[in-house]
Amino acid sequence: MAAEPREEMISVGGIKAHTLVGGRGAPLLVLHGAGGPNGWRRWHTALAEQFTLYVPSHPGFGRSDAADWMESVRDLARYYLWFLDVVGVPRASILGSSLGGWVAAELATMNPHAVDRLVLVAPAGLKPERGEILDIFYYPLDTLRGLQFHDPGQVPEWDELYGQPPTPEEQDVQLRNREMAARLTWKPYLFDPRLPRFLPRVTNQTLIVWGREDRIIPPICGEQYLRLLPNATLRLIEGCGHQPQIEKPDELVRIVREFLGAASPSASGAPR
Repeated sequence: MAAEPREEMISVGGIKAHTLVGGRGAPLLVLHGAGGPNGWRRWHTALAEQFTLYVPSHPGFGRSDAADWMESVRDLARYYLWFLDVVGVPRASILGSSLGGWVAAELATMNPHAVDRLVLVAPAGLKPERGEILDIFYYPLDTLRGLQFHDPGQVPEWDELYGQPPTPEEQDVQLRNREMAARLTWKPYLFDPRLPRFLPRVTNQTLIVWGREDRIIPPICGEQYLRLLPNATLRLIEGCGHQPQIEKPDELVRIVREFLGAASPSASGAPR
């Protein structure tokens, strides 16, 4: 079993990122979505059996330092290129979900050589050819939570994550996360009109994962990423909404392990 993660405050350009680090094996940088970090979940534990995970909270989110000078996802992507330098990882696989997937895609266009393999889980960043991205800043957080999942009843960690009303401190953090997400993504809303011009530069092997019933970002965007990235594969997860890592973590882990070339411990008998 992978060890419990350790907590670090990693300073990048004077901005400290609260980071969970755990596991063993090749490095895997994990970038969270606009809702903010939600701790070390079962899918992190599963992947940490074969990879060393770096799970930072973005500047302005969670317990990380503020970065009021950041104005775009491109700023955040540059920050994480620097982050990799600071932790001494010149090349890593990157897994980003939603906003974090957009960050990962932007980062890869800036420096493909810093990326081994790329995993994009329902990434923002592209304007849908059909339909629209849901206005996540319009809905109250409790309403938005319900829209993120196809069937909350199948979320294995529902009670742990959402079973209790948030404390005043947790509400303050949620508001902080929301404000920073709006700062980074509001204009234009959750996409970069220039990103399609640069994605063909990313020849890295890329896995795109989408819940077929995603009500936040239309799955058509997965097909758009597929066309723009030269070496990409798209996998749709049936009966799943915007957060496969939370709603169907076991299926997501299996798909990611297959892509990253790590055999399941149950199949191989031991971690790679």
